[in-house]
Amino acid sequence: MKQSEIKELSIEELKERLADFKKQHEDLKMAHSVTPLENPLQIRHTRRTVARLATELTKRELQ
Repeated sequence: MKQSEIKELSIEELKERLADFKKQHEDLKMAHSVTPLENPLQIRHTRRTVARLATELTKRELQ
């Protein structure tokens, strides 16, 4: 997800997407530990997306 897409989301959508991406990240890590993923960079991508979403959510809650 790009930062411009994240800025357009509402707080409720941010929370939903954050939960979805956290779940996806955990699933990818588990799958990679059992059998190596074809593209292990997916783990990095989802981790960074989780961080972007969490940062935006925190920023909006502080405003």
